[in-house]
Amino acid sequence: MAKRLLEAGHSVTGYNRTKSKAKWLLDAGMKWGDSPRAVASIADTTLSMVTNTQALQAVTSGADGILAGLSAAKIYIDMSTVSPAASREVARQVKAKGAQMLDAPVSGSVSTLEEGKLSFMVGGQRETFERAQPILQAIGPKVTYVGGNGLAVSMKIATNLSLAVQMLAFSEGVLLAEKSGIDRQTAVEVLLNSVIASPMVKYRGPFVLDMPDEAWFDVNMMQKDLLLALEMGRQLDVPLPSTAITNEMLTAARGMGLADKDFAVLFEVLARMAGMKTG
Repeated sequence: MAKRLLEAGHSVTGYNRTKSKAKWLLDAGMKWGDSPRAVASIADTTLSMVTNTQALQAVTSGADGILAGLSAAKIYIDMSTVSPAASREVARQVKAKGAQMLDAPVSGSVSTLEEGKLSFMVGGQRETFERAQPILQAIGPKVTYVGGNGLAVSMKIATNLSLAVQMLAFSEGVLLAEKSGIDRQTAVEVLLNSVIASPMVKYRGPFVLDMPDEAWFDVNMMQKDLLLALEMGRQLDVPLPSTAITNEMLTAARGMGLADKDFAVLFEVLARMAGMKTG
């Protein structure tokens, strides 16, 4: 994302806890800030993406946090998938500094970003959204305003629950076909060219044949999103039966020592339960 902003001609100052991981961006022209506060002090618009609600609170609060670097008229955009209530609380604190916050989680993955097809859902004041829209469009072409603060995060959680549910259903289909006598690769090919092949299934489905060494989105991260969805469902009286079952399968993956694997490892969990080899 930072590279795309640089390529679009923006001046970018970045921070990461491990500076060495940002070296390739520094070589590409990104400037360095020594803390989240330093970045927010320099930038007109500050963007963050962290793993969970606790990480958002850590990167925004304290003497070196983003909030300490904000001032009037600045914009803070958080792209993390976190608790909607926590996101709204940060937005309240940002407003108290005279700045404005947008929650702008993304839909897509590594391949989507590389192909320039990443999409944003954005929550916050519409005027702030319109000011920030060109920056977001430099990263991904589809930017949709969904309403007030916290609603984009809610939309992202509603979106993400389907990723794991679809992966589990796809795995069931592959394993049922395979155990009936059809070659696994053939079953995957047929399914990926059928009506059930969503964009996510198309790029993650092949993982059942060749799991990547580095997870695109690991079991723990996906389970975090499903737990957020289940909590929203409890609060809003929306039953989420397929989400609940898939969440239990992710717990099984963790119990099998697969927590650091891409959540497509749901296939292996199901295969083991079916008494089949995955390798």
